Parts: sequence; C-alpha cells; structure tokens
Amino acid sequence: MKGQLKNIIPQKNFGFIKADGSEIFFHRSDFNGHWEDLESDFEKVRGKKGEFIELEFDIVKSPKGPRAANVKRTDFPNQAV
Repeated sequence: MKGQLKNIIPQKNFGFIKADGSEIFFHRSDFNGHWEDLESDFEKVRGKKGEFIELEFDIVKSPKGPRAANVKRTDFPNQAV
C-alpha cells in the first residue's frame, strides 16, 4: 500500500501515514531506512504546499488497530505536479 507521511513525533519514535482517507500508525522499528533522515526531511517539507514524502507499507493487525509495517520511502521529498 502507498501513502504520504502525515506526521512524525520524533520524541516518541512514531508517526502517521495518510492513505485511503485514513491515518495509519507506524513505529520507528517498522521503518526500513534512516529515521533521522526521515525526521529531517519531514521538517523541510512540512507545511509546504504540494510537497510530501511518499511511503510504501504493509498493514498488520495490532491490539490497538491497524498498523503500518515494513515502511519504506518510495521517493525523496516529492513535489506534486
């Protein structure tokens, strides 16, 4: 599944992905990449119209509801056309 990084909470090591009209939780341990780069790039694109970070992931069930697993970037800060 694909979605866009909606928010990241670095102090708590988790974030949310916007996909198919919903928000999906993911933890740092589910991210396949450099977490610090993701944090830094998110700060650069946050609030800039048309810019986003695209992610690809699997959905797994957890006690608290759906959760993203195997999260990876499919672009480097992407700009919508």
